[in-house]
Amino acid sequence: MDATAPLPALRTGAAIGGRVRSGRRVADRVLRTGCLLATLLGALVLGSILLMLIVEGLKGFTPLLFTEPTPGPGSVGGGIANAILGSLVMTLIGIVIATPIGVMAGTFLAEYGRTSKVAGVIRFLNDILLSAPSILIGLFVYTLMVRPMGTYSGWAGAVALAIIATPVIVRTTEDMMRLVPGTLREAGAALGAPASTVIVSVTWRAASAGIVTGIILALARIAGETAPLLFTALNNNSWFNANLMGGVANLPVMIYQFALSPYPNWQQLAWAGALLITMTILALSVVARIVIKPQRAR
Repeated sequence: MDATAPLPALRTGAAIGGRVRSGRRVADRVLRTGCLLATLLGALVLGSILLMLIVEGLKGFTPLLFTEPTPGPGSVGGGIANAILGSLVMTLIGIVIATPIGVMAGTFLAEYGRTSKVAGVIRFLNDILLSAPSILIGLFVYTLMVRPMGTYSGWAGAVALAIIATPVIVRTTEDMMRLVPGTLREAGAALGAPASTVIVSVTWRAASAGIVTGIILALARIAGETAPLLFTALNNNSWFNANLMGGVANLPVMIYQFALSPYPNWQQLAWAGALLITMTILALSVVARIVIKPQRAR
């Protein structure tokens, strides 16, 4: 037997290796094709929804939309100015309530309770609130505020929105503060500053862009919530009182009620309101991305 002849096992191994590589290439092409088709399908569905929303919503965009209150059943004309104002008031009150609670809780989890059992329980409960159906929060606030007060109110709606926004701010604040290098804290401590001063002057300042982004994302999260407002603020077709007692007009519930109505005018206003909320959430998301860029650059 010739000593220079290649061994049969080597030729067999090369052949097997070639077949394996060929199979991997086929599997890679199949996976790429599947991912591409899934992406195109998702983009097609989302694009169709947005296109329909833009086409139908722009038909109702008139100057009266932002100056007139919602009309009565079967009426002609009107706008959604009272619903826009009611949504703005309740959303702002909700975010004002949620921001200090969320930032302080996130600070505790990131700075004081990294490994404590209490912090673990808080994180667990916060994760539950993040995934909890908003209608359950609406029922909770209904039992807590609406029934004892005997009437729907904008205050109850704002509290419900604040409960929804708080876990988002807590999670974002904790994550952003954990990204701050420990050397910055050590430098502040080396100068003799107490922990509270280090947190306020160093950690918060370094994580400020991320914290603000979390607040903006929470604002976008609650801007279109309908279910909790059905049980707390409900709706009406007139301007609300300054004390926010009684039903308060708001965009999400207005869209829900008007879209189910048999009146073409109401349906058109519902399309316009849906487009307005979508544009608002899109604008908030863009602002959040712009704000977070400096944080990523660091």
